[in-house]
Amino acid sequence: MWRLNVVRHKAGRHGSDLEEFKFKRRAHEKELRRARKDRQLVSKRLLLNDDEEEDGTMDTLANDQVVELFKMVHHGRDLVKKEADLRALRKALRSPSAHLIFIKQQSSIAILVTNLSGPNPQCRLEAARCLHELSHSPHHEVDSWRLRQATPYLITFLSGQSPKFTELCLYTLGNMCPDSENVRDMLLAQGIIPALTSCIQIHRTNLAVVEAVGFTLSQLISANHVTGRIIPAVLASGLIPHLLSVLTPDSQFGLGPAIECAWCLHYLACSNVDNGALVAQGTLLQCTSLLVTLGGAVAKGSTEEGMELLIWPLLRCVGNLLLSGPLGALQPQLNDSRLLAALCAFSQAFLQTHPALARESIWVLNNLTAAADSSVFCSALFYLNLVPTLIQLLPFSHGINIMVLRVLANIAHQGREYCLHLAQAGLLPALCATLKMADSEVVTFSLEVLGQLVASDPQLAEEFVRQSGLPVLEAIQYSNQETIRLRATHLLEHHLPPHCTVDTSASP
Repeated sequence: MWRLNVVRHKAGRHGSDLEEFKFKRRAHEKELRRARKDRQLVSKRLLLNDDEEEDGTMDTLANDQVVELFKMVHHGRDLVKKEADLRALRKALRSPSAHLIFIKQQSSIAILVTNLSGPNPQCRLEAARCLHELSHSPHHEVDSWRLRQATPYLITFLSGQSPKFTELCLYTLGNMCPDSENVRDMLLAQGIIPALTSCIQIHRTNLAVVEAVGFTLSQLISANHVTGRIIPAVLASGLIPHLLSVLTPDSQFGLGPAIECAWCLHYLACSNVDNGALVAQGTLLQCTSLLVTLGGAVAKGSTEEGMELLIWPLLRCVGNLLLSGPLGALQPQLNDSRLLAALCAFSQAFLQTHPALARESIWVLNNLTAAADSSVFCSALFYLNLVPTLIQLLPFSHGINIMVLRVLANIAHQGREYCLHLAQAGLLPALCATLKMADSEVVTFSLEVLGQLVASDPQLAEEFVRQSGLPVLEAIQYSNQETIRLRATHLLEHHLPPHCTVDTSASP
């Protein structure tokens, strides 16, 4: 899995150039976040600047040419000449092979930091761009710890007024965050959390900067072991309302800012540090509201390109928050039954193109129906006529049918009336099919659901027999898995006794 490592700088264009730029940006944007679909991943991003070719490529310089450029930057006194030398060095560093050569030069990083902290704004910009190139290096020798001298200045510049320079600093810091726990602790001690809060306040109308803030924060909190100090600092920083305010995609700019902020909320929710605080600040309400909106669009077939990349973190955030407390306490933020319809719409729309996303949608539905006080949601599934939609998903693999069976088991657990409604929706013949599948986990869950149905009412046992289910269970008794054999035998002996067997032969 991967995330694209290049971001086109969102600078101004004119006429047809602007439209072409927007088109290319959307194409890159779609790929940019694709890797975080299945698990939390380290990624780095590379800004392409206005003075570079659209494909971002250039000729690789020889080793001695890179060394000579560094010497000119180091010893140059004329500011105009130094600016040109820094620009040339930055372009040379676009080639990863130049990174190792550069860092081997004595005081190479210190020279860049000197220019970064100097009085000349253009030299400062080019030095920051050089550091940005290095922060994106594929070489483990060029790690974030080598660049640590620059971080106090990069953090300070986040309160500046130049959106372009601020965005550059943000992506550089974001690239440095995942490399090591020491780097994250250092950034935390240097005040990166309040700096990000201030930055998103200052530039709240500039979506390019807001997107960069979301990226940097997600990089900071996405590592596996950050719950100790970083997550509580984020929760107490006042950032959450700003992240939530971005969960309204801009039709002109694209989905980028909303996607990045949604991933931040997901990482915060899955840390389980203080999900009550997230719920209290309206996270569950805002995420579910956006899912309802997106579900309506998906149901109508009107999907914006890359929409699934926003739906993914929203689902994970909601799914994790549903596990944070009693469902009854969360219901004030779950008062829109259209959420159930949205989840089913996602499971159908992305079944072929993104089956894992379809499974994720049903996972959220499972969390809604699994709680002891979930009868309202189970009833709503019948009221909205969504159960037949779920049953139609049982033939599909990739874990989708297993998750659907979990939801159906949750519904059946509510009692006899619910079981009867499930049977009326056509579940029994569908179970006859899933019991024949080769996947032992599917068979196990099918037996569990069947057991709840036939135990709730003898009529359902008789109906199962009429659906030719008895030979299926008898065949399962020969399974090579003991657990499955025992479950099938138990159903046959206790819930499908001989007097339940119905003669289906024709009358003479």
